[in-house]
Amino acid sequence: MPVRRLIVLALFALVLSACSHAPPRNPMATWVPSPNQGPRQPILIVIHATEQHGVPESLDTLRTANSGGPVSAHYLVGRDGHLYQLVSDERRAWHAGPGRWGTITDVNSASIGIELDNDGESPFTDAQIDSLLRLLDDLCKRHGIPRTAIVGHADFAPTRKRDPGFRFPWKRLADAGFGLWPDEPLADPPADFDPWQALRLLGYPLEQDDSEGHAAIVRAFHRHFRGDENDVLDAQDARILYSLTRPATAG
Repeated sequence: MPVRRLIVLALFALVLSACSHAPPRNPMATWVPSPNQGPRQPILIVIHATEQHGVPESLDTLRTANSGGPVSAHYLVGRDGHLYQLVSDERRAWHAGPGRWGTITDVNSASIGIELDNDGESPFTDAQIDSLLRLLDDLCKRHGIPRTAIVGHADFAPTRKRDPGFRFPWKRLADAGFGLWPDEPLADPPADFDPWQALRLLGYPLEQDDSEGHAAIVRAFHRHFRGDENDVLDAQDARILYSLTRPATAG
């Protein structure tokens, strides 16, 4: 084949490749592009546990339609620390479902979802958490996500979800500079301190104004900050909540 024809074919292939990555355009309208736009800006990272039995099963679940409908996540971290990406950071993955965290009511649109290969009962491996920490550092730096803006699935959907579970090492993440954790030593809060208002300030969805919803919120808080699933607030919870929210309530 002549060299000139090869060059033409190569250029044609490049044009087709560029077109395949171009944003979709409505054929009914004249394309007059504006520079005043940008990709989706995630502001939150959500950590999940797959509650399944191994990476192959989870990859299949996250890439197909299943009994509950199609679900996905941006990343999956294997027990050996291997990292898989399923959805571009700039795209909306279907990992969160209904729920609310603070003023965020559409968590899928505002977050990056990270699944950890875990059956829901076993401890998380060191290799897995090391890989997660590297990923969190990368995501926070590239996207400007606050290093404190990291929550578990159960934190914003406490009546539906329990993951990543009470065995997830939130303290280890905090020691590496990610997420919220109370300062020690813990101090007693003032007499008028309201732990429910503190939970609301953190982001927990207290619009569920019923005893079952409140118990689920306390369980989610305990999984995150105390490593258990008790559903009754006590004096230690008040100390933890006071430490976590004191900057927001001071003055």
